[in-house]
Amino acid sequence: MSGSEIRERYLGFFESKGHKRLPSASLIPANDPSILWTAAGMVPFKPYFTGAAKPEVRRATTCQKCLRTPDIESVGRTARHHTFFEMLGNFSFGDYFKREAISWAWEFVTKQLELPQDKLWITIYLDDDEAFDIWHREIGVPESRIVRMGKDTNFWEIGVGPCGPCSEIYIDLGEERGCGSPECSVGCDCDRYLEIWNLVFIQFFRDEGGNYSPLENKGIDTGMGLERVASVLQNVPSNFDTDIFREIMDFTAGEIGVKYGTDKDTDLGLKVIADHCRAVTFAVSDGALPSNEGRGYVLRRLLRRAVRFGRLLGETEPFLFKVAGAIIRQMSPAYPELEKNSEHILKVISTEEARFGETLSQGTEILNRLVQEAKAAGGTEITGSDAFKLYDTYGFPLELTMEIAEENGLGVDQDGFAAAMEEQRRRARSARQETEYLSETGALFKEVRDKYGETVFVGYGTLEAEGRVIALVKEGQRADRAVAGEEIQFVLDSTPCYAESGGQVNDYARLTGAGSEIEVFEVYKPVEGLFVHRGKVLSGMVRESDLFKVSVDLPRRSAVARNHSATHLLHKALKEVLGEHVNQAGSLVEPDRLRFDFTHFSPVTPEEARRIEEIINARVLDNLPVETRETSLEEARATGAAALFGEKYGERVRLVKMGDYSLELCGGTHVRSTSEVGLFKLLGESSVGSGLRRVEAVTGEGALRYINARDQQLESIARAVKAAPSEVVHRVESLVKDYRELEHEAENLRAKLARFEVQSMLDQVTDLKGVKFLATHTSAPDMDSLRAMVDLLRDRMGSGVIVLASPVGDRVNLVVAVTKDLLGLGLHAGKIIKEAAAAVGGGGGGRPEMAQAGGKEPGRVQEALDRARAVAGEQIKG
Repeated sequence: MSGSEIRERYLGFFESKGHKRLPSASLIPANDPSILWTAAGMVPFKPYFTGAAKPEVRRATTCQKCLRTPDIESVGRTARHHTFFEMLGNFSFGDYFKREAISWAWEFVTKQLELPQDKLWITIYLDDDEAFDIWHREIGVPESRIVRMGKDTNFWEIGVGPCGPCSEIYIDLGEERGCGSPECSVGCDCDRYLEIWNLVFIQFFRDEGGNYSPLENKGIDTGMGLERVASVLQNVPSNFDTDIFREIMDFTAGEIGVKYGTDKDTDLGLKVIADHCRAVTFAVSDGALPSNEGRGYVLRRLLRRAVRFGRLLGETEPFLFKVAGAIIRQMSPAYPELEKNSEHILKVISTEEARFGETLSQGTEILNRLVQEAKAAGGTEITGSDAFKLYDTYGFPLELTMEIAEENGLGVDQDGFAAAMEEQRRRARSARQETEYLSETGALFKEVRDKYGETVFVGYGTLEAEGRVIALVKEGQRADRAVAGEEIQFVLDSTPCYAESGGQVNDYARLTGAGSEIEVFEVYKPVEGLFVHRGKVLSGMVRESDLFKVSVDLPRRSAVARNHSATHLLHKALKEVLGEHVNQAGSLVEPDRLRFDFTHFSPVTPEEARRIEEIINARVLDNLPVETRETSLEEARATGAAALFGEKYGERVRLVKMGDYSLELCGGTHVRSTSEVGLFKLLGESSVGSGLRRVEAVTGEGALRYINARDQQLESIARAVKAAPSEVVHRVESLVKDYRELEHEAENLRAKLARFEVQSMLDQVTDLKGVKFLATHTSAPDMDSLRAMVDLLRDRMGSGVIVLASPVGDRVNLVVAVTKDLLGLGLHAGKIIKEAAAAVGGGGGGRPEMAQAGGKEPGRVQEALDRARAVAGEQIKG
């Protein structure tokens, strides 16, 4: 049975049991900054299990894209480790429980997959007698094949929140897959007993104190790894030998010119490339982009690791984008977004792959320098720390470092490399923290919502409304009252205040009533449907159940609405000018400005920026009506409405339509017609990551202030250069030309003076144990000039040691140079300058032949020069 057939059979089976088949969520978790990736099938349903959100359905089944990277070094070396994998799951949100979950799991594996019952083993939590009775008495699994296991393996929990015992299904793959130990049994680390399905019975709530209480609405969360099940049904030794991977690996082998199954190293490389490229392809499709931090760093590391293994297999040309193309062709029937985003995916991968080629070249240059330094110092190997830095910083594989070192007669300190690697892992483990489902404050507000219901938001239609306080919180605890001067959080049964979300900042507001007044400066939603207001009591006393008149800050709301509507026009204009590959990757909508991130591979040119501005301002002048309506998510998608990737949308969504120009899903506040946006003006454009650009802009009054400020700047410049505003450009160009000519003349003069100064310095050269030695002051104004002077002296001296010091204001610049012919004597510029710099209150270092430093005590320059001479004398052998 192929991987595709298993996937379809699973989903169809649970549809027949009343589950709704839902598409896989994005690898980028929606509205959950606590985790980088969707790493399990239950992650998209986390708010349902915590109670922070209400599920649209009670039963669901999915095949979820998952990405995990803690064991990245094990990928390809074991039969089961992956970064990207597919997790089949069925879920119950307060509907069925253990009996149905267990019976359906057994029915699927024995009837649908036809796995032999006598090869199946069951694990349960130690005291879960309910699960034991179902498996043994109702299903008929012999007691001898039911294993009770401890909390570390068979109890699922993550900090505060819902949790519960687990039950797993294992299959015995035979003694030939085992470790041979007489104690080998379920739970052994060998490949004999393979876990294929995990059933989690969510029946308790763990509080901050570690206490467990039964949940009123129990849940089911299950996970079956598609790749694992495929390896069992296809009777192959590893997941990589299934059709899921072999198609990709065989394609890669053909591109590179190798063959799978010929040797261990080749197989390892093909496995890593297939696994990592699957992860990269799906992650880029879901909106991730390579960068130097967060999930972008993970993506870059995976991509570069795949390219490195390609290099080790002999591939020197870009190839990974071709492998991604094969993955898209294979996986698009199940994940149509791959085909839709294929142009973007291949462009990102090919661009990053080309950049890494340059990085590898840089790493090679650094390694060559390390080889030369090791030889010059009489060393026999590259240090482990240097080899690890090449690996970690430049993505340079240890194997390649060892190969190049060996060609130069050197070894590599592999123990030191391993120690540095382990230290990095230790830091990563200590930095990795378990994420709590629901904080104490979050749990508090969930209780409020469950008791009083959701906040009614009326802010689309009015900016003034009445609201009653249903909960009052001070310093994280419920309170019955608050007085003037206190900062509070409170919940209203109804509010016109917009809570920060979707990139749009929250409203400000003022509440009056019940003899008191409150200023609101933050509104947010800690749990779905509940608006929490944060503010300060200005006067009087506030109590729960008090009724207030809520007045939203109109100028702020209007300014935010102008900028938010402008982002919709901007999104469409960017697609028109730059191409349909442009997609929104984030935004910030404030009263004073807007910021918009989008996918694109090169800077926006001035001509493109002008065209974008022209299009948007033309749509503003068209006075397009801005209409909003609520509809179903399915209908909204059918209209082709743009959606922010990674955003979670419920079954009912809000459509924002601007004439026939723009149509997007959006829950924010907007103007009534595009003319209210006023003037649109781009402020600038920049890069925020590989393939990711950012623009900032202003509208309305903000644009007017910007233009007035520019006019004032122009007038100031005109006065300074004594020209009319219309002649400023010509006048400045003329002044710049004159300045460059004068600068060139000054440089020539400085060079002549330097040559005269160098000639006088040569008269100060002395003998130090048979070596020419020069240590003196100079008037060089900066480090560049100082190094240039060293070059002139070195050319004239031929052989020798040069120490130059240049006091500049309250600082000192120092440079030490040792000609290469003297390195064998033990002279080392970096060590000389370290001692000299210490004399002037500074520090520095460098290579044996050249080093520079700075200090902050110019009055001790002569002491530094004397110290340099003493150290050099000590270094000279003999």
